[in-house]
Amino acid sequence: MQSARAVAVEDLPIGIDRAAEVPLSVQVADGLRQAAADGALAVGDRLPSSRDLAARLGVSRSVVTAAYEQLHAEGWLGGRHGSGTYLTAAPQPVRVRAAGGSRPDPLAGLLDLGAGAPSVETLDASAWRRAWRLASDRTPVVRRDRAGEPEYRAAVAEHLLRHRGLVAGAGSVVLSTAGTSAAVRELAAALWRPGDAVAIEDPGYARAAGAFRAAGLRLVPVPVDAGGLRVDLLPDDVKAVYCTPAHQFPLGARMLAARRVELIEFARRTGALVIEDDYDGELRYDTAPLPLLATLAPDLVVHLGTTSKILTPTLGVGWLVAAPAIADAVLGYRELTGTSPAPAGQLVVAELARNGDLARHLRRLRREMPPRRALVVEELRGRGLEVRGDDAGSHIVVPLASQAQEDRAVTAARAAGLYLDALGRHHIGPRHAFGIALGYAALPSADLPRAVRLAGDVLSRVVEWTG
Repeated sequence: MQSARAVAVEDLPIGIDRAAEVPLSVQVADGLRQAAADGALAVGDRLPSSRDLAARLGVSRSVVTAAYEQLHAEGWLGGRHGSGTYLTAAPQPVRVRAAGGSRPDPLAGLLDLGAGAPSVETLDASAWRRAWRLASDRTPVVRRDRAGEPEYRAAVAEHLLRHRGLVAGAGSVVLSTAGTSAAVRELAAALWRPGDAVAIEDPGYARAAGAFRAAGLRLVPVPVDAGGLRVDLLPDDVKAVYCTPAHQFPLGARMLAARRVELIEFARRTGALVIEDDYDGELRYDTAPLPLLATLAPDLVVHLGTTSKILTPTLGVGWLVAAPAIADAVLGYRELTGTSPAPAGQLVVAELARNGDLARHLRRLRREMPPRRALVVEELRGRGLEVRGDDAGSHIVVPLASQAQEDRAVTAARAAGLYLDALGRHHIGPRHAFGIALGYAALPSADLPRAVRLAGDVLSRVVEWTG
């Protein structure tokens, strides 16, 4: 070793952001690597005890212990219990370029295996350019239609009828939205008062939870299992139930038919509104999807959809289908606040639909995603890893035994140049389900095999090491 300096705990420039999605132990490990890369730590330095560093950072000792164990497994730290922990190697600095005062991109330079991303490689470039050109040929609007561009709403109604079996417009109203989270924000502000309770799947869609919280609503986390939302655990006093019945996010289950009926009966008995987020319902490969909740009870269900998962977030548009009274409340909120979805993305989608390009794109997606999923499943199961999730959408789940395994997997993946999405960040309440939600849509097909092999290496080592 080059030195035997004992590093004082106050000399370590490590910060903790409790609002960040990155687990605390990962933040500590990242901070120590960066300190070594920046020269604050030198090879041979003795690190503070886990107890002292935990006290300085205001975290539990187990958080620091997990960070030290991860760095030890990666080869940066050495030493035996009772004799101290030493830095044995210094990593190269990782620099993220950020424009102006913007936050660094946590995925910069990493192979993206996160859940919830679309396959933009599948988009036909000619159709994409044609749709934008035709949309730009239209006369610019003078005033926005708060409900959305009429041709877009008509295209959505046809899309829902052809691909999801929902007759939109028969006792319901189609509105454009700026996406699922924006739609949730509007519903929350238009329909309920601060302090009202809303039930939400746990783990579930964290951005929807954030939208409810921003409106001052009280969230009631409800567990999910292999059959979807546990309807039997819903309290009677909630004003609404938010769920993803076609393909639960992030665990990947499909809500059982019996539970769908049970949920509708619950809503009818209690007066609660059901918010059905059908974020990727078009992408099912094993069998036809079960009927939408909105087809079972259009008076009790608000149906939400988005183009972000089947096309691209570039468009920034989605849709909301609801009973007239609910649609009127949302429009009233838009009129009051002067907000409404931007027309540009709506017009592009309308052109894609008018020329048949949207339907062709969905057919390509349904051909492209199953082989990708098969590649992922074969690679991971071939290493003895468990894989969960319906044959649908664009992600699978690899369950892990603990948050410590999650943290180690995320950290080791980052060191290997991968972004892995831990289930921990998707919890609304205390963490209880652990694992990785592994997406297979975002990467180009040429990069996916290598990324999945690296992910298999990381996950199998984590499972074996903690075994």
